[in-house]
Amino acid sequence: MRKLRTIEMRRITVEEFKASDKLPLAVVLDDVRSLYNVGSVFRTSDAFRVALVCLCGITATPPHPEIHKTALGGEDSVDWRYFDTATEAVRWLQAEGFHVLAIEQVEGSTLLQDFRAEEGRHYAVVFGNEVKGVHQDTVDACDGCLEIPQFGTKHSMNVSVTAGIVLWEMCRQMRL
Repeated sequence: MRKLRTIEMRRITVEEFKASDKLPLAVVLDDVRSLYNVGSVFRTSDAFRVALVCLCGITATPPHPEIHKTALGGEDSVDWRYFDTATEAVRWLQAEGFHVLAIEQVEGSTLLQDFRAEEGRHYAVVFGNEVKGVHQDTVDACDGCLEIPQFGTKHSMNVSVTAGIVLWEMCRQMRL
């Protein structure tokens, strides 16, 4: 096997990304503290052509060198919007026709492997603070919750790792 050179990957430009069809998926970051996590979520959102990232509460917004360090330009390609709270973002997304799912460990959650995206439906996924997760009032405002099963001694993962897993699964099911 030979690694592909960058030119062979047929990457699109930021302008082509902006003009392209997007996955009918939005990401909500609820008080995410680490700018590196924010940047990583932008980069993953670019990879899967996510339509929108909602940055909420204390979550930093571009432009910022620490976001750029991990986003590598994803903050320029993916549309984003700031909200004072994630609950405000959830309500706005629902009014825009999105079915909003918190990624959280809750009673009655749907395990990620059991989730089935409905064709033609727009989804939003909410990722929480590195310590406290998704705020309870935001969970309450969501249409449901997805949970990634875990089998070790820890019952949490880094928010950017969680986003990568969830966004891949959503993309796999909702492909353009």
